[in-house]
Amino acid sequence: MPDEEVVSERVEDSRAKRLRGVGVACSVVSFVVGLFAVVLALHIVLTLAEANAGNGFASFVRDFSGAVSLGFEGLFSPGSQKLAVLLDYGMAIIVWLLIGAAVNFLIRRFFTPGVNREVKYRRRIT
Repeated sequence: MPDEEVVSERVEDSRAKRLRGVGVACSVVSFVVGLFAVVLALHIVLTLAEANAGNGFASFVRDFSGAVSLGFEGLFSPGSQKLAVLLDYGMAIIVWLLIGAAVNFLIRRFFTPGVNREVKYRRRIT
């Protein structure tokens, strides 16, 4: 069999590209949602620790968390301001994580290619 011709082919698998795209999209969603959750949690910690509100970092975290609180700010009104922040922003964290999980599920559900597929490619023998 030493006279047998060896054919080398390059097959582009669109399924692999699509899987990679789905993975990247899910990673981006997870990163953004995780960032929002961390900032909200950081705001809770800074509030419970009575951080200096005039500090630039604390001010940035407070403003950012206010922007991503999903309207939960002021939802609960217990007697303590610290408990209110814990409940309001804690609820926002939970909702953000649920939103991220739902979006990732939908991306994977609708954009992951199916198992049964037909591979079409052109073979070029040189």
